[in-house]
Amino acid sequence: MNILTQVSMLSSLQNAGTGLIISLLCGVIVAVVYRIGTNRPSKFMLISTLVVPAIVQVVIMMVNGNIGAGVAAAGAFSLVRFRSIPGSSRDICMLFLAMASGLVCGMGFMWYALVFTAILGVVIAAAEKLVPPNRAAMRQLKIVIPEDMDYDGAFDEIFKEYTTSSNLDYVKTIRMGTMYELVYIIAFKAGKSEKEMLDKIRCKNGNLTISCGMIPNSKDEL
Repeated sequence: MNILTQVSMLSSLQNAGTGLIISLLCGVIVAVVYRIGTNRPSKFMLISTLVVPAIVQVVIMMVNGNIGAGVAAAGAFSLVRFRSIPGSSRDICMLFLAMASGLVCGMGFMWYALVFTAILGVVIAAAEKLVPPNRAAMRQLKIVIPEDMDYDGAFDEIFKEYTTSSNLDYVKTIRMGTMYELVYIIAFKAGKSEKEMLDKIRCKNGNLTISCGMIPNSKDEL
């Protein structure tokens, strides 16, 4: 092995090492932005945003300029199937940001990738602070009713008294189809008692299960 070959290999290793470090820094930025803007962060989503830039960067560096390797990598990725619950639009945005930073880094524009990720991270964090989601006043209300009860407009009078808005989000059958579960998105009127409303609903639905809580983050699906 001659001197030129050794220098070339050393230079390639240095570039790969530098790219790996910068892609991991990009992953740290994305992970921090994800963690700051999430009330209940997923551990595996946090890990994913951290390592995805490095993974993408390594793949792009390996297939760069090699058509055969690129086709093989595309075929390998096409075999991957994700069997999980739908992610929120925010989670998908974070993953796209992580992938984009790894792609840019793998193409050799390492410092541009770091600057690009940092700027977009600041923009996303600032947007979340300036335009916070309006979840404080909103509630998800679940009402179980018998299968023979007509739910269309059954609780309109109660909602008119206690809420400023009420929308039926979805209906599903439960307990082997013997009952329905109605899921509403409601906003309470100022000064109205949540307990009083639930007591009136209990009288309507035969004292079956009722639950009222915050809207899950996963509702913002893309």
